[in-house]
Amino acid sequence: MIKGSYVALVTPFRNGEIDYIALEGLINYHLENGTHGILLLGTTAETTALASDEKDALLRFCLQKINHRLPVMIGTGTNNLSQTLANTKKARDLGADSALVITPYYIKPTQNGMYEYFKTIADKVDIPIVLYNVPGRTGVNILPTTVIKLANVCPNIVAIKESSGNLVQASEIIRDAPEGFSLMSAEDAVNMPLMACGAKGIISVTANVVPHKMSELVESCLNHDFAKARELHLELLLINAAMFVETNPIPAKEALALMGKIAPEFRLPMCRLMPQNYEYLQGVLKKYGLI
Repeated sequence: MIKGSYVALVTPFRNGEIDYIALEGLINYHLENGTHGILLLGTTAETTALASDEKDALLRFCLQKINHRLPVMIGTGTNNLSQTLANTKKARDLGADSALVITPYYIKPTQNGMYEYFKTIADKVDIPIVLYNVPGRTGVNILPTTVIKLANVCPNIVAIKESSGNLVQASEIIRDAPEGFSLMSAEDAVNMPLMACGAKGIISVTANVVPHKMSELVESCLNHDFAKARELHLELLLINAAMFVETNPIPAKEALALMGKIAPEFRLPMCRLMPQNYEYLQGVLKKYGLI
């Protein structure tokens, strides 16, 4: 079962190239601070800004450095079936523990179209698959009935990264999913409420900055210590909000730069924080003792 606190890892750049020294530092930061799993090439990684050869090099580097010490999930989804199949097969061949497959963006497929799309991928690639529902990015929402149908028909569709922010929708999936299927919260502001409803973990942006706090929150929930989890949830409200003061991953990368872990570098159309938001982020990080 996929569970725990997964970080949606950023991609550090320096002088226009992937900064592998900083990347290794980030990996070590998570190994040392209780992170339970790492997502590579997710939304937070600026994946769409990476060339094919860069993605391949990044994956090989990270998998070698992690060396099976943590489960690795790789984002493989696109809005093209052939490309998604190729990406997912590569993730399997490289030794990833699971593949994250996003709902096809821009196309706005029907529920039946999404069912057939995901079923085809699951049938053709033998790797645990995590559905990725993020309507704010893709323009389409996969409904609970479609998720449950896929979970029942495809044994290697094992989880969903749920980013709709809709607690009712997420709760319906938790209620109706077969045993062993995980719902992973991907909205940091509602991590604890969703885990109280039965989510098995999180795939987090905020975990880039405070991995120990996010893993502690998840462990508290999994151990049914909801008094401690509530305390951590309330403590993290401000930094969760700060991570989305502008489009993800801009605030997370700016925060890591202020913490001295990466350079404050992006690839267009991602760019530096607006001055007022930068000042706000600095203030938040100071409150948490991070700078």
